[in-house]
Amino acid sequence: CRSNKSPWVCLTCSSVHCGRYVNGHAKKHYEDAQVPLTNHKKSEKQDKAQHTVCMDCSSYSTYCYRCDDFVVNDTKLGLVQKVREHLQNLENSAFTADRHRKRKLLENSTLNSKLLKVNGSTTAICATGLRNLGNTCFMNAILQSLSNIEQFCCYFKELPAVELRNGKTAGRRTYHTRSQGDNNVSLVEEFRKTLCALWQGSQTAFSPESLFYVVWKIMPNFRGYQQQDAHEFMRYLLDHLHLELQGGFNGVSRSAILQENSTLSASNKCCINGASTVVTAIFGGILQNEVNCLICGTESRKFDPFLDLSLDIPSQFRSKRSKNQENGPVCSLRDCLRSFTDLEELDETELYMCHKCKKKQKSTKKFWIQKLPKVLCLHLKRFHWTAYLRNKVDTYVEFPLRGLDMKCYLLEPENSGPESCLYDLAAVVVHHGSGVGSGHYTAYATHEGRWFHFNDSTVTLTDEETVVKAKAYILFYVERQAKAGSDKL
Repeated sequence: CRSNKSPWVCLTCSSVHCGRYVNGHAKKHYEDAQVPLTNHKKSEKQDKAQHTVCMDCSSYSTYCYRCDDFVVNDTKLGLVQKVREHLQNLENSAFTADRHRKRKLLENSTLNSKLLKVNGSTTAICATGLRNLGNTCFMNAILQSLSNIEQFCCYFKELPAVELRNGKTAGRRTYHTRSQGDNNVSLVEEFRKTLCALWQGSQTAFSPESLFYVVWKIMPNFRGYQQQDAHEFMRYLLDHLHLELQGGFNGVSRSAILQENSTLSASNKCCINGASTVVTAIFGGILQNEVNCLICGTESRKFDPFLDLSLDIPSQFRSKRSKNQENGPVCSLRDCLRSFTDLEELDETELYMCHKCKKKQKSTKKFWIQKLPKVLCLHLKRFHWTAYLRNKVDTYVEFPLRGLDMKCYLLEPENSGPESCLYDLAAVVVHHGSGVGSGHYTAYATHEGRWFHFNDSTVTLTDEETVVKAKAYILFYVERQAKAGSDKL
């Protein structure tokens, strides 16, 4: 197909084809190579000749078609790592050799490769990809999603740079490397720099090296190059941003920073672990947890703040893997929300300590949403522990692009305005593969009315039909403003 997006090289014969997320010709190469073995004794040589393993030339991740998953192990001689290093050397030498030629081409035709036609007029794609630093697609997908939540992103981008706030380092820009030993790092500052870099229209992918260094310093769970859970990373990231903003940095207090953003009024703040910040003001909501004792009828109510809601995929839908599969109704996001808020009887392992009965009793539990956030983050629980493994629920869940109505899940729906319960989709994180410790993360996000697909360093324009077919893992819905009216529905 002559596509230059996401080239995959076969590690058996060095043939290069487009990868899994383009037109899938690398997979066709593998399928064409599968010939019936004449000898029943499968020698090592015969196994190698089946062209099962290939490498993404952009991210250097390795995929096995026989396992149908990304793999992280290597041969005893470390051959996969040698190929990875060789590709990196080729890329570096090619960049050095072609640097002047590329600069000349850019001067002659600025952003030529990022031009497209929308409604007859030529527009530039200003989105920038993020380099994969070694199984960091989980981080890239979350960063790209957050960068397209306008109010959240703009707040950080408008913060003054650390160098400008500190007189001792004024005018000097510092870069972190993982070999440095200083503890004076700022997640807020590196997050700000990354968000600023993502929509500057650069043709080359941005490397979040400095941000990843800070993540290693303050989030030990994410040290190393193994695949991580994108939802777990998002929660750690938001929690640490919240904590750092609470403490203030470089003499600028948290309250002073919040006052700079006039749109964050006191009525919109939700406090989690102390005072409010932009994190809780935008993502923060409140749940009412209602528990009833089945023996004496005593009711207990508790209010819990949340930054996201984790929704189970109902068990009756778990065998349905695709939208077009004809074995019963399609699971919808509304089914997952209903399962989350429906009355349920707690099992024997979750007996409620009734203060009236003064012992653990059988009880029922129900969630209500007391306060909806400005940005509603919904996490579909696709990974479940069995006796020994953490399996993936690969069920397709239908979700709306516009007009998600949350009114029926509110504790007091009569007190909400007509538009305050409607949400429009801003971004989707998707997990490809079968296991939480492997696979690949990409993201879809909308920016200025257009949908983009973010696959590490590759950013492509896409359409709504492609987005709605995705098997969502994390969904970001933005509260519809009153001025939007009903024309979006």
